[in-house]
Amino acid sequence: MNITVINGTEKHGVTYRLKEMFLTAFRDHANITEYYLPKDCPNFCNGCISCTIKGENTCKDAAYIGKIDKSLLEADLIVMTSPAYVFHSTGAMKALLDHFAYRWMPHRPASEMFGKRAVIITQCLGAGAKSTAMDIKHSLSWWGISKIGIFTGALMGDIVWERLSEKKRAELTKKVEKLSQKFARIDYTKPAYTNWITKTKFSICRSMQQTLHKNDPAYLDGKYWAEQGWLGKTRPWKA
Repeated sequence: MNITVINGTEKHGVTYRLKEMFLTAFRDHANITEYYLPKDCPNFCNGCISCTIKGENTCKDAAYIGKIDKSLLEADLIVMTSPAYVFHSTGAMKALLDHFAYRWMPHRPASEMFGKRAVIITQCLGAGAKSTAMDIKHSLSWWGISKIGIFTGALMGDIVWERLSEKKRAELTKKVEKLSQKFARIDYTKPAYTNWITKTKFSICRSMQQTLHKNDPAYLDGKYWAEQGWLGKTRPWKA
């Protein structure tokens, strides 16, 4: 199986350790590709919307985004990690997710995403882990992913792993290993189930694209939906 990991920071801190623990159950049988931000996507999205209007290849950062996009599409499992920075994901993670606006369901979602599974790993010193995870989950769910596991760890102490109490380290280790074992038992030869929330989002976007395509057949998003057969009876989760 293929796993793609997006690390929201290059720092090898507590989040990094938790991610390494999670991947332990997969290392002997999975091809794991990792990206570290901002190194592997060093630039901010400047909001030109060229990716949505003219196509993703017209993005100024297409060389970075195209490589990551290809890896995500080939992955059986996507792992996203980010410590909490002022109650939210890192700026580098937000910058990456902004670049993928064209993959949101109102635009040109990839059919492969509807059968994928993802895991979000985050932690914080106190509060903010849940809101950080939601930053990432919003994008994943609007890409079409229904099966998303979330690990949130509140340290309530030192931010250095070695200085954490044995009790806290054991607690975090047990929690992340439980999530790891849950995802390791999955049969990845079968696509993940697409829930009703994702199907409802798709239905709303489909209605919008039907109107847009009727009014302007050359409009990129509507043309894409028509080519996929989604304006008719074809659905990505049945592919």
